[in-house]
Amino acid sequence: MLHIKQAVIVEGKYDKIKLSSVIDAFIVETNGFSVFKDKEKLNFIRKLAREQGIIILTDSDHAGFMIRNYISKGIDKKNVINIYIPDIYGKEKRKSAPSKEGKLGVEGMTKEVLINAFKQAQIAFEEKDNPNPVTNYDLYEAGLSGVPNAVQNKKKFLKALDLPEFLSTNSLLTYINSHITKEEFYTIINNL
Repeated sequence: MLHIKQAVIVEGKYDKIKLSSVIDAFIVETNGFSVFKDKEKLNFIRKLAREQGIIILTDSDHAGFMIRNYISKGIDKKNVINIYIPDIYGKEKRKSAPSKEGKLGVEGMTKEVLINAFKQAQIAFEEKDNPNPVTNYDLYEAGLSGVPNAVQNKKKFLKALDLPEFLSTNSLLTYINSHITKEEFYTIINNL
């Protein structure tokens, strides 16, 4: 597994699932073209670009390049790395027909092709072990999930970290474990 410090931007949930089996990084989905109307998500991506840099990995079709170009506008070029997948024609297993252009997307790439794409882009990989990560149980214990006021508590916590409220619990855990320690997590919780 490749450990990457930058956030990786992909189009959809199946891309995220595929990529999660190859890299250890904070992965954000654009939900396709909905990022064009979702200013909160776009601002969050720009915040990630400023703080840690982003890697954009969209499909190699026309739609993927439109999304890539839209996200890149207004972000300092030194904070954006573009990774491209090759034009491989075929159909993803979960789909009944190929895409409009007939190309496989990120979700249809093999692990080897994805790893090679990261290596060709000369991405710096980190070997970073977190011996004491924040877990789902910690979120429960802190009142951020599985308790009556969890939704309100999670909103306060996300606001304290200047994160958008759309983050799922799994995305929140990934963000926490790549940005702060467990001790810092509990300090923030205690200050709320």
